[in-house]
Amino acid sequence: MKEQFDQHIQVVNAATAQISALEAIADKLIACFNSGGRLYLVGNGGSAADAQHIAAELVGRFKVKRKALPAIALTTDTSSLTAISNDWEYEYVFARQVEALVTQGDVLWALSVSGTSPNVIRAVETAKKIGASIIGFTGNRGNKLAAASDLVFRADHNDSDRVQEAHLLAYHLICDKVEKHFAITQE
Repeated sequence: MKEQFDQHIQVVNAATAQISALEAIADKLIACFNSGGRLYLVGNGGSAADAQHIAAELVGRFKVKRKALPAIALTTDTSSLTAISNDWEYEYVFARQVEALVTQGDVLWALSVSGTSPNVIRAVETAKKIGASIIGFTGNRGNKLAAASDLVFRADHNDSDRVQEAHLLAYHLICDKVEKHFAITQE
């Protein structure tokens, strides 16, 4: 366990070199919301849970009172997920939703530890054709997702647990900056 704590600390320390990228991601989301756009999120497994977590932080609240922000995790509609997987194939499970919902000026936030998940990459490609901006969250091996993203955060590790731990910290920092922008002044 001590070794794993040490790995976690190394990954978090390495992430501090990407603070400007995190600030740029927050600024992109603020601009999207200010212009009436929406945020859509995709990911598999733990990254699906992270997508839902991010959406909940933005629709609900993170720490302070503010207006609800339009963030939708495309990982939650079981009828669409199962129908698309059955009628098409799993590779299209997010791309079909992106095609139906995402518009130019929206943002697609793609989370993939490996950066190679075919369904996530297909969603990114579809969103790019529509004219949406792409935020990518990945790990060391995530070259494909990183290359396809307009803004990217890469956790400096290959193991899912270390990558997702860094992702959690990074997206909380982003949510904090976005929320502070939209915060309601308390009287």
